[in-house]
Amino acid sequence: MYEVELKVRAGHDRVRERLDGIDAESMGTVTQVDTYYDHPVRAFAETDEALRIRRETDGSDEHTKITYKGPLVDADSKTREELETGVNDGETMASVLESVGFDPAATVEKTRERFGYGEYVVTLDTVEGLGEFVEVETEAEEIDPARAGAVDVLERLGLDPDEGIRTSYLGLLLDDG
Repeated sequence: MYEVELKVRAGHDRVRERLDGIDAESMGTVTQVDTYYDHPVRAFAETDEALRIRRETDGSDEHTKITYKGPLVDADSKTREELETGVNDGETMASVLESVGFDPAATVEKTRERFGYGEYVVTLDTVEGLGEFVEVETEAEEIDPARAGAVDVLERLGLDPDEGIRTSYLGLLLDDG
């Protein structure tokens, strides 16, 4: 299964109006704190992989997941294999990773306002240190039709898919730093 994602830098006010106009369904707002880890013998920046622990807060509920993201597999989007599972105790998981040689590399903090539109999730991201972005994503077995659908959603929102950003928020923060 692939996560097929398109991301553009865009202000949120105009996009919210467009989302209302296409009857997208609000899925709520969450805050996320992602801690990325360096592999002890492999440079994830060079292999285009990522390992992170995500702490997500929705109101008073907090959920933690660990995610592995494989290298990008598509030249026109941020499509990659993604393996993710829940973790009962994020602090213990962090200790496990550090005990076997993984080092915390960086943290990305963001607020995400999510909307459902058909099989796609449209996310309005405000990323600390970077600003506002819009992501359109879905999970799919076939990349090309999923990417074409994401392009259509971006265009319905008045956004230009040609302005897509394939770099992760982590990469963007590290490039700015």
